[in-house]
Amino acid sequence: MKIIISGGGSGGHIFPAIAIANALKARHPEADILFVGAEGKMEMEKVPAAGYPIVGLPIAGLQRKLTPSNIVRNLRLPLLMMKSRRRVRQLLADFRPDLVVGVGGFASQPTLKAAASLGIPTLLQEQNSFAGLTNRTLARGARAICVAYDGMERFFPEDKIVFTGNPVRADIERMACSKEEGRAHFGLEPQGKVLLSVGGSLGARSINRMILGNLHFFRDHDIQLLWQTGRWMYDEALAAVGQAGVGQWVKVHQFISRMDLAYAAADLIVSRAGAIAISELCLVGKPVILIPSPNVAEDHQTKNALALADRGAAVLVRDTDCALQGLPVVKELFDDSRRTSEMSAAISRMAVRGSADKIVDQIERLLK
Repeated sequence: MKIIISGGGSGGHIFPAIAIANALKARHPEADILFVGAEGKMEMEKVPAAGYPIVGLPIAGLQRKLTPSNIVRNLRLPLLMMKSRRRVRQLLADFRPDLVVGVGGFASQPTLKAAASLGIPTLLQEQNSFAGLTNRTLARGARAICVAYDGMERFFPEDKIVFTGNPVRADIERMACSKEEGRAHFGLEPQGKVLLSVGGSLGARSINRMILGNLHFFRDHDIQLLWQTGRWMYDEALAAVGQAGVGQWVKVHQFISRMDLAYAAADLIVSRAGAIAISELCLVGKPVILIPSPNVAEDHQTKNALALADRGAAVLVRDTDCALQGLPVVKELFDDSRRTSEMSAAISRMAVRGSADKIVDQIERLLK
């Protein structure tokens, strides 16, 4: 079995792709799996770290904010697309895959389009409740489209849709660690309240700024904060925590690799509303405040968050409001154990398990 998995650009595309590859390998140890990503993007680091080979394409996305430098970048896109298509065609001829999986992101467009034109079966995995442009354009040539939300016939042919949920990292689906283990791992006090703040693998500026301007909040209310800042805010956050003298309450991390332990340690979570983050949070079953990023296509994070908030499974705070409303909502939830228990129960009911295996089922079906 020879499989190409293509896409990336963010953890929301990369982690599901790796989860699918791991599920494939678990069932078919002899499978030959090759990733195709975009040069300079995080998949070029994360995929090899997971033990899989990857080929990079010289491709980039459309810049929607029309600054002079972005206009120049957009003008180069047709040339980059031509180069990527040539490289993909050569790659397909050399590797000869039995099937190609697309998980969204820049690189999946030329890869899956070329594969479909050559008669190679393709499968799409759409993470969001509002389908991304890349997957919408590839749907016609795909043999199956695996989704995580109801109502996706708005975007895709109904006869191709298979509800699988979103694949997440196996350690989070298992969640074998205890709260005590999580807190010990991060140097947190075993008793008391713990807030986990995650803004995605690259960080979240507005969430980070909300915390940075209110470090005294955690000391004043005796709340411990486990804070993933992302690369861009880490040094500033570390310095500010030292200057404010709140290191006892605020633990700063650029990137948390053991998210299972971080989730286990937390009583309450503040998060962006990316599709994979939400799928993980449903499995974790902790109360959560979702602050959707406004800087995403079709505002899909707000639509993801509403799918939970409308069921009482999360509190939605708009990005523009988080500076003033975010931490008061944190305090409100910590003071209302009945409400947080109801939120935990509601979000747990939305969990979908075994998603990667369900996608492997579809891959096997197409190959047969």
